[in-house]
Amino acid sequence: MGKKVVVGMSGGVDSSVAACLLKKQGYDVIGVTMQIWQDEDPEETAENGGCCGLTAVEDARKVAWSLGIPYYVMNFRKEFKAAVMDYFVDEYLHGRTPNPCIACNRYVKWEALLSRSLEIGADYIATGHYARILKLPNGRYTVRNSVTAQKDQTYALYNLTQDQLARTLMPVGDFTKEEIRQMAEDMGLPVAKKKDSMDICFIPDNDYAAFIQRSAGEVPGAGNFVDKEGKILGRHKGITHYTVGQRKGLNLSMGHPVFVTGIRPETNEVVIGEGDDVFSDFLVCGGLNWMAEDGLHGEERRVMAKIRYSHKGAPCLIREREDGTVECQFETPQRAITPGQAVVFYENDHIFGGGTIL
Repeated sequence: MGKKVVVGMSGGVDSSVAACLLKKQGYDVIGVTMQIWQDEDPEETAENGGCCGLTAVEDARKVAWSLGIPYYVMNFRKEFKAAVMDYFVDEYLHGRTPNPCIACNRYVKWEALLSRSLEIGADYIATGHYARILKLPNGRYTVRNSVTAQKDQTYALYNLTQDQLARTLMPVGDFTKEEIRQMAEDMGLPVAKKKDSMDICFIPDNDYAAFIQRSAGEVPGAGNFVDKEGKILGRHKGITHYTVGQRKGLNLSMGHPVFVTGIRPETNEVVIGEGDDVFSDFLVCGGLNWMAEDGLHGEERRVMAKIRYSHKGAPCLIREREDGTVECQFETPQRAITPGQAVVFYENDHIFGGGTIL
């Protein structure tokens, strides 16, 4: 019997093929779906459970049965609420724009699932992410780009630890999405043509402000739109409705397009600017996680940096500051550098490190 691997199965085609590939490679595969939904109503959960709802459980169970592997549902509600949902709400209340998928990957899909998997005797966990694990000559582990830039998911994995990476398998990263779907069809998997889940799983209607209102109870109310000099331009609905770079939904009659350039929770103000004001060539980040090396050690480094999931990346120079944060000087101005989002540094085709934009 090969080494034991727990595959996080979301009921989608990617994690289903990951389980199948690992079984073919000789691993002793166990399928697990993480129960993260908070609602006890079966109809609500089935409809709104996203990648880990009841419909996902049924699809994953069917795939596991077709592959002949054991399958379990593990309860991670508590971890998901604390590490993802509560964090999401708190960030918006403080004028930042969070990335819940990064938090979920780090603290639920890896930290919690890996711990539970090790308890049942597993050697590895595996997912259906489009990324690859790379062990460098210096002995450290990093996340390497998938073979397809179109589906590459490395950005959302920058925060994983060395121990987590050492115990992770990502077999899907060697293939394109089209190849994965074709494999699923050839294998006769029941989810071969299932659509990808795109929304934040716990806010399927994409109404972030309403979710924050329900979760927090008290949220900042209406306040002033101001320009960068502090001149009042109008009234906003509350800071949880806005993010840096936003143009739509401002309801400001300025005679030309304007954008959110900043959010000031301490004064309940949303700063409005022109198109050029949304661009900057500089950022500072904290909460660093280093992968390819264990830090900068006082040196400057030229890297490629991505400031959001859909960003193609841009060359920049990074250096440590005395307070432990890192500053990033881009060669050219970048649009909508947003506090709360991740900035991920790449060297060649793998992650060097990353942090949270301050």
